[in-house]
Amino acid sequence: MRIIFAGTPDFAATNLQTLLENMGNQHKVIAVYTQPDRPAGRGRKLKPSAVKELALKHNIPVFQPLSLKDAEAQQTLNELNADLMIVVAYGLLLPPVVLNMPRLGCINVHASLLPRWRGAAPIQRALLAGDEATGVTLMQMDAGLDTGAMLLKTHCTITNSDTSASLHDKLAEQGGVALLELLPLLAKGEITAETQNEAEATYAAKLTKEEAQLNWQLPAVELDRAVRGYNPRPVAWFKEGEEIIRVWQAEALERSSSATPGTLVEVTKDALIIACGQGYLKITRLQLAGRPQMQVSDLLNGNPDRFTANKQVFQ
Repeated sequence: MRIIFAGTPDFAATNLQTLLENMGNQHKVIAVYTQPDRPAGRGRKLKPSAVKELALKHNIPVFQPLSLKDAEAQQTLNELNADLMIVVAYGLLLPPVVLNMPRLGCINVHASLLPRWRGAAPIQRALLAGDEATGVTLMQMDAGLDTGAMLLKTHCTITNSDTSASLHDKLAEQGGVALLELLPLLAKGEITAETQNEAEATYAAKLTKEEAQLNWQLPAVELDRAVRGYNPRPVAWFKEGEEIIRVWQAEALERSSSATPGTLVEVTKDALIIACGQGYLKITRLQLAGRPQMQVSDLLNGNPDRFTANKQVFQ
């Protein structure tokens, strides 16, 4: 098959890398579509996407239209005469006319067990909700938001130590492997699509910095999930006076508490222990304003009086 690959971030690049390394000569990625280069870093120099960098290393033609609603961009894509278009975190809307251009249409790699967690942040929402498992769904794209018929699924257990970053990496690997399994089935017409159950659909809204503020009235187990779910971005945080302190690593201590939620009840050599609505949150890695993230043990070694048990109540 002649394949167009459309994607932008690291998640998509991992999928593309797996394809390029393992699909042999039976199929060929004839073009890559990715978002335009964006300003990045302190110098705000234009930086290519992870997918573009990978495509250029493999001498694959790269296209970066601002929109696929443009007639000229659509004509260019149509002239590639593709059998299939694989879309992974591309970031641009594909109009119905584009969805129908490849002979076998467009398929999408989505990082959830659809119909659960359609939308922008499926990995994080699964963690925040306390789901026991997630996975990757390959679906035939239609005009809706992650509503297409499902072609293949993988499963991934969510552990108590998983962060959004670690789940991201696991699911990126699963996505590429799933594509390798799907491609020969599509080529032979040996795949049966399954319609999604709309009654089971949930929406994974985009994350905001505001929602990442820790609410000490909640149980510690929920705050533990928040710390892991918002890592590496936007990063869970709380306030000490007017200073924002970010939390990179923590765990729930499920024992009874009579202290006011938000109270720093204990400072150990390597942790801050804060009362919650139920239990305590044990913070072991944080980031003070204007400082790099660090282990609490390192912070206390250099500044042992920075935090005082039972005298500080955080917001």
